[in-house]
Amino acid sequence: MTRTVSPLTSWRCLHGVLLGLTCLAGLLSSTCALAGDVRVEVIGRDGAPVSGVAIVLEMPAGMAHGSVHHTARMDQQNRRFIPEVLVVESGTSVEFPNSDSVSHQVYSFSSPRRFQLPLYKGVTRGPVTFGQPGLVVLGCNIHDEMVGYILVTDSPFHGATDASGTAHISAVTAGTYRVSAWGPRINDGGGTLAATLAVSGDAPQSLTLRLHEPLRRNPSPRPGRVDWDGY
Repeated sequence: MTRTVSPLTSWRCLHGVLLGLTCLAGLLSSTCALAGDVRVEVIGRDGAPVSGVAIVLEMPAGMAHGSVHHTARMDQQNRRFIPEVLVVESGTSVEFPNSDSVSHQVYSFSSPRRFQLPLYKGVTRGPVTFGQPGLVVLGCNIHDEMVGYILVTDSPFHGATDASGTAHISAVTAGTYRVSAWGPRINDGGGTLAATLAVSGDAPQSLTLRLHEPLRRNPSPRPGRVDWDGY
């Protein structure tokens, strides 16, 4: 005997399937969207905040994220790189405007990204794309006192401390991260500047890193710590 299914019954079945898929998609979306803001503070041995420290939240094994092509800027003012320390994700293109009153010739001999920009003033050079993780040290062929740093990381969760010694990293996906820090004036070894931080839900998380050694008076042209030499 052949059973006849009415159009109304078919529609109800289809509607139920679609509703179920919608609920499942919503559940998955809400799970994937779990994220929180992270605040990392770096305090010197003397209790003063330390600015210009690169902060990276290294992703847990197996965590995937989509590739996003970013653009960043490192300016030149008063014969200084601004900011002195810039943290970018792999694949980021960096522009190098010269807002100074004199010409500069920016270069780097660092293995993650060797490049040289012709002498220029009052215009934007680049962009230069940084595709390989590592620390890139910048200089100027005209002014030897100019030193800048670009830290390239595979993690999308990164920042640098401001004048208050604080880095704010937004929308960090839930998970447990190894937090690493590096700064050109820091004398401490890797153990002092590494910690584990669990991020869950959308609750903000805070972490304070305290230095044991006094800061260098002048920045180090290259990193002196094994843990960052091999980053």
